[in-house]
Amino acid sequence: MAFADNLPINESLGVFVSVAGLDWLADGHAEPLKAFAVAVAAGTIIILIRKWLKRPPRD
Repeated sequence: MAFADNLPINESLGVFVSVAGLDWLADGHAEPLKAFAVAVAAGTIIILIRKWLKRPPRD
């Protein structure tokens, strides 16, 4: 099973690592569920923005 070309896997992983790292630095422990939720939300927003930018302009 192949992923679609427009899925923001790299961006979502970056957000996950960033949020987990920030939690770890701030509190001394990472919260993977919170980081996962933020990464999924960021990936969804990126997908929606890409679809919105690809739509043809209205006349």
